Amino acid sequence: MSTVAHLRNPATAHRFVTGDGCALHFELSGPADAEVTLVLVHGWTQDLRTWDGVVSRLGPGVRVLRYDLRGHGGSAPALGGTATIPQLADDLAELIADRVPAGPLVLAGHSMGGMTVMALAERHPELVATRVAGVAFVATSSGQMDRITLGLPGMAGQFSARFERRLAKALAHRKGDRLPLSPAMVRSGARFLVFGDRPRQADLRVVADQLLCAHPASLGAFQDAISTHDRRVALAMLRGTPAVVLAGEKDRLCPLPHAKVIADELPDAEFVRYPGAGHMLPQERAAEVALRIGALLRTAVAR
Repeated sequence: MSTVAHLRNPATAHRFVTGDGCALHFELSGPADAEVTLVLVHGWTQDLRTWDGVVSRLGPGVRVLRYDLRGHGGSAPALGGTATIPQLADDLAELIADRVPAGPLVLAGHSMGGMTVMALAERHPELVATRVAGVAFVATSSGQMDRITLGLPGMAGQFSARFERRLAKALAHRKGDRLPLSPAMVRSGARFLVFGDRPRQADLRVVADQLLCAHPASLGAFQDAISTHDRRVALAMLRGTPAVVLAGEKDRLCPLPHAKVIADELPDAEFVRYPGAGHMLPQERAAEVALRIGALLRTAVAR
């Protein structure tokens, strides 16, 4: 499958080349004179399609910038040791400076996208302090991802953590542009790992397709970066900024206690839990996620 297989509309598909030469695919939609721009950052193994269900519910009057992280979707692979969360934060800062150089922003990050937003606050505090008018952390974590057991008890959980680290190492050294997995295999794994109760077949298909579009070696390297992610302190930069923390109560990858840590560091944030939902809140609870992000946008306009 081509890494640009999901570029659906040539009229809205654009390329941005970062300072280190990595070409990123992005889409910018909505009125150019909008008072606030919403910036959406997807998670590991996914691409900008993660947000389709959310964007479609926000309405045509919202200006939205979304893109594929390096190594994902239609963007170029993360080569030469650049599959790091700090690098993702720098990519985001560059893209904002080039495409949305002025005006207030609302940032929403899912999973590794939320980690990227935290790293942005850490590495680009002036940008965050002067322009970010709202932030949504969706099924994400501020650290201790190396202790994840995928919700399995005892020895099974310990084994799963070791297996995940070995798999990441193998992927990081893999040659080629495709994972040696069938869509059916990926859908089966996604049903257990990233979804909660009764996932829709359409959601399983699109999540699997996004993973199969990603660059295997980049995925492996980013998994290692996720395991060492530690940005609880960086959240202090966002205190006082209108925020929501959204968590699925059956999330195996970024469990509920991780969301609680973020909420504790942002005491003014709204903390919303979704019973029966897993990790893929932008699919499983698209309407609710859109509702919370829409509220942030309205608050940003009012301010």
